[in-house]
Amino acid sequence: MLATRLSRIIIILAIPIFVVALGVFYDHTRALIRGEAAERSRAVLHTTVRRVENYVTTIETAARSNVWMIEEEFNPDSIAMISRRIVMLNPSVISCSVSVEPDMFPDYGRYFSVFTANEGDTILTMLEEDFDYFNHQWYRMPMQTGHSCWVNPFSDFNQGTINHNDAVGSFCIPLRPGDGSHVSGVVSVDFSFKKLKETILDTEHPYPSSYYILLGPIGGFLVHPDPNLLYKQTIFSSTDSVQHPDIIALGRAMTSRQRGMMHVKFGDKMCHVCYEPVAETGWSLALVSPEDEVLSDYRHLGRILAVVIIIGLVIIAWLTRRVVKKNIEPLNELLEATKRMAGGNFETILPLSNHKDVVGQLQNAFREMQMAIISYTRKNKETSKEIQKQNEELEHSMKLVEEASRHKKTFIQNVFRQITTPLNIIEGLSTVMLKSLGSNTVAMPQPDEIANITSTMRYNALQLYRIMNMLYDSSDTGMADFNRYKPEDKVGCNALAHETFELIKGLYPKAEFELITEVPDTLTIQTNHLYLTRNLLELLHNSVKYSDGKHIQLIITQTDSAVQFTVQDVGPGIPAESRELLFQPFVKVEDLSEGLGLGLPLVKAHVEGLHGRLILDESYHEGCRFTIEVPKDIPS
Repeated sequence: MLATRLSRIIIILAIPIFVVALGVFYDHTRALIRGEAAERSRAVLHTTVRRVENYVTTIETAARSNVWMIEEEFNPDSIAMISRRIVMLNPSVISCSVSVEPDMFPDYGRYFSVFTANEGDTILTMLEEDFDYFNHQWYRMPMQTGHSCWVNPFSDFNQGTINHNDAVGSFCIPLRPGDGSHVSGVVSVDFSFKKLKETILDTEHPYPSSYYILLGPIGGFLVHPDPNLLYKQTIFSSTDSVQHPDIIALGRAMTSRQRGMMHVKFGDKMCHVCYEPVAETGWSLALVSPEDEVLSDYRHLGRILAVVIIIGLVIIAWLTRRVVKKNIEPLNELLEATKRMAGGNFETILPLSNHKDVVGQLQNAFREMQMAIISYTRKNKETSKEIQKQNEELEHSMKLVEEASRHKKTFIQNVFRQITTPLNIIEGLSTVMLKSLGSNTVAMPQPDEIANITSTMRYNALQLYRIMNMLYDSSDTGMADFNRYKPEDKVGCNALAHETFELIKGLYPKAEFELITEVPDTLTIQTNHLYLTRNLLELLHNSVKYSDGKHIQLIITQTDSAVQFTVQDVGPGIPAESRELLFQPFVKVEDLSEGLGLGLPLVKAHVEGLHGRLILDESYHEGCRFTIEVPKDIPS
């Protein structure tokens, strides 16, 4: 019986160790498989991006290699012939348009634009009469800049003259006939994103269900498996930022032309997404691979490990039973002696044994156990006192937790109230404008009314953007993003102040602001332009809300090592009893006041991230005075 019990105990202790060891191996294998899958996806994506770049390079070459002929023979017949030549000799080109300045060829009227399109078996060239192409992006950009460029993709490039069911990308080159000193027209060469997808993106996938996504410069879908998203929505407009922050983060990384890999959940599937920009175009290509396919080998390994665990447990049980039974036999000889000792006084301490065998060791172990019990009794009293002390500390901690819970509830209510108000305003104003514009019986709104409505909608939209920035900065992700404080910008102090004033005046046109500077216009500091601007805007925003709005000053001074930006106003100020709560997140001086209780705590955190400090001048009694002090030199 004893052997069985000991065997069971040993097995119970051995099983977790065995399972944990296999689990560590299993988890490590998962990391290796994910790493291998990531490298595979990166390699496939990199190859595909190079193929796409070669594809668009072919389009560029088709345009550049023929521009000189148009510039040398700049007449209607030559333009039509070369436009047809570009489309005919380049299978990747679906159309070519050559448009010139107004009245360049008077015999043809004010407009002259030759359009050639590849209609499958037919190359169609036409003169687009009365086509107002001057305001189209593919014409306006090269005319204004004087340089060749890729323009944002569009689908109505020919206004219905020839029906194309997908968007086109256009490479545009300005024409400089004669001495080359004046831009007289534009050559625009177009290709189909649908054809690009069919010839390149649909030909190579690392996994059966993987697919490609191609985004434009502002996040618009150029290539996507769901045709309902193409050319109509962006990755930001089609995604709920609260439910899918990972997709929003992917969109920001791709539109900022970064390369990397993320784990993103599309629908109900977790996916591995590798992304890389396409050179010279402003586009970014992503390869999306479902995680269940990436980890298919990992699941097979799991079944193998399950079989190994079962076999291993059987072997452990058999070996344990055999070893314990053999080593437990000497204890039977001590059993009778133990029974005789059982009728004695427990307080009687057994004598030490000089025997080195199992019985002697067991007797000495009993003696040590008695001594340990006596010692334990003494320590138990001390432990009881310590437990009582810990209970008191736990009770105090519970009160703190309840207080934190109350702040959280209040914060959630504030967020709801702050977001609901501007949303209702924007919705109401949008409804008014739609009714006014869509009804024949209601008078059209006057320009002043439209300006007021637009200004109000813009103000509330910016307020929502400000609230979402606060929520992101206060989140775990925002707190952990130390790279945002990188001092990558050389900022002029006075220029920054003027820029900040322009932004705040756009929000509060009726407020009065005054800039007082004691530093020269040439003074610059190395810091982070975005976060320093946001900090100043937040202080000015608070001054407008909590003052008379007429005496708001931004004062710039300097010391030997730092520059000080001071914002002061005239108003009720901050009560002395509330100042210690001022920089605590989610805590507001007045529960029913406007705001989330995050503004000043986040400003303080941002300023400290910039190696500076935020100072409340308690000696100023006419209102509020806050100073942002940032170093002139970056601390090493």
